[in-house]
Amino acid sequence: MNQPGLSLRAAAEWIRTHRPDEWVSRPDAFSRKDVAADFAAGFGGIPANSLARPEKAVEYRIEDSPVPVLLGLYGCRDRVRAWLPGLPEAVSRAAADRVLAAVRPPETVADPPVQAVVRRHRIDLGELPVLYSTPRDAGPYLTMGMIYAADPDTGEVALSVHRMLVVGPDRLAVWMVPSRRLRAMHEAAVRRAGRLAVSVNIGVPPAAMIASALSSKVLAGTGKLAIAGALAGAPIALAPAVGQPTYVLAESELVLEGYLDDTVTDETLSGAPDVSLPEFLGYDGEARRDLPVLTVTAVTSRESPVYQAVIGPGREQSVILGTAGTLSVALSHDGDDWNLIHNLHYSPAGGGMLLLFVSVRKPSPEADGRLKHIARRIFDDHPFVKLIVFTDDDVDITSAEDVLWAITTRANLNTDSVTFGGFRALTMDPSQGAGWAAARGADSPPGRTYIDATVPHALRSSVTRSFAR
Repeated sequence: MNQPGLSLRAAAEWIRTHRPDEWVSRPDAFSRKDVAADFAAGFGGIPANSLARPEKAVEYRIEDSPVPVLLGLYGCRDRVRAWLPGLPEAVSRAAADRVLAAVRPPETVADPPVQAVVRRHRIDLGELPVLYSTPRDAGPYLTMGMIYAADPDTGEVALSVHRMLVVGPDRLAVWMVPSRRLRAMHEAAVRRAGRLAVSVNIGVPPAAMIASALSSKVLAGTGKLAIAGALAGAPIALAPAVGQPTYVLAESELVLEGYLDDTVTDETLSGAPDVSLPEFLGYDGEARRDLPVLTVTAVTSRESPVYQAVIGPGREQSVILGTAGTLSVALSHDGDDWNLIHNLHYSPAGGGMLLLFVSVRKPSPEADGRLKHIARRIFDDHPFVKLIVFTDDDVDITSAEDVLWAITTRANLNTDSVTFGGFRALTMDPSQGAGWAAARGADSPPGRTYIDATVPHALRSSVTRSFAR
C-alpha cells in the first residue's frame, strides 16, 4: 500500500521521503496533557496562534502509552493535494463534475491490516494516548475518530468525524451536530431496534478524511467513500467488523467497534463547567448536555499502530474542512451563475468554513449583477459561511495578501459590500452571539456579507495589473 491517499502510513512515508523537513519526531516523552500545547506553540498555524504557516507532521512519544501520537498530517494544503490525484487544482462546477464522474465505490477485503491485533475483553480506552488540549477540557477527547455507520434498512452510510469524550473504560460521549446524517440515523435506529452499530476509525486514509467532510446534501446519492475513491484514484478498502454488524476502514491504524443506544451523559465531568475543548475557530467550545453514549465492545489495530489527533484550531482542521468545503460549494448548483466561478478557496482565517474566497470570470456586463445571486445561494446552502469575497481570476485566492490587495483597490465597501439579514447564529463564533450584538447596540440577528472585489466589466481594459500573472 504505497498510495498516500489510501493509507496514513503511506502518507507519512511520502512526507519522510519527499519532504523530510516537514516530518518531526519529538525525542522526549510527553504527558498526554502537554502534547497539544507543545504542538500549538512550536508547529501550529492560524487560528491556533497568529502565524500564517503550514504545519509539519509531528510524532510524539507518550509517557504512559506505547502508542505514538501524530499531529499535523493535514497541516499543509499542497502536501495533501499531492496525495490526491483526483482533487482538482481549481475548483469549479465542471471540475467537481469530473470528480463525480470518476467515483470508485469501496471494495471489501479479507484480513484487513487494522485487525492484526484484536481485543474483545477488558476494554480500557485509557490505554490509548487520548489527549487533553487544555487544562479546561472536560476530559480526554478523541478528535480524529471517524464514525462509520449504515442504515440496516436502506444501506445508507454515514461517515463523519466527531469529538468524543472518554467517560469510562469502554464508553465515549459523542457530540453530533444536528445537521449530521449520523444523528438522524442514530435516532431512527433507537426508535426501531434500540441501538446502532458503529465503528470509530482512527488514522484513516487521507482520501476518506477529506471526503468525510463533504456536505451530504450536495452528493445526490453518491457515497462519501465513492468520492474518496475518486480523490485517491483507487477504491477505499472496507472490511467487516469483528464483533458488530458494521464495517471498518481496513487501512485505519485503530478501530473501536461498538454501538449507540439511548444512553446519554453530559460533557461536564471535569475541567471548566461550561467548556468542552478548543474549537476550530480558536476559542473554547461549549460543553453539551445529554450526549449519546457509544459503548465500545472491541478494539482492533495494526501492528505498532499510530494514534492520530488534532488540537482543534490550526491549519490542519482548515485544510480538511476547506478542501471538502470547496467541492461541496461547487456541487451545490449548476447553470449560468455557477459557470462564472473559476475557483474557490476557504481561508484558514475562517477555520476553513466561515471565510470563502471566490474567483470569477465575467464574460459580459450582465455578469456584474449575478454575484449577488451566487452569494445568496451559497449562504442559504452552506450555513457556516459568514463572509464571501469575490475576486477576478488574476488574483491568487490562496494568498490572503492578494485578496486583501483586491479588496483595497477593487472595492469601496460602502457600495461593494452587501449584507443579508435573518440568519441563524453560529455559537462557536463569538461575534454572532447575543451579547456581542448588545454590546454593539444591534437588535437584529447576525447577517451574512459578501464583498465584490472584482473590476466592473466595463472597466476591465483599463484596470489591469502591471505585471499580470
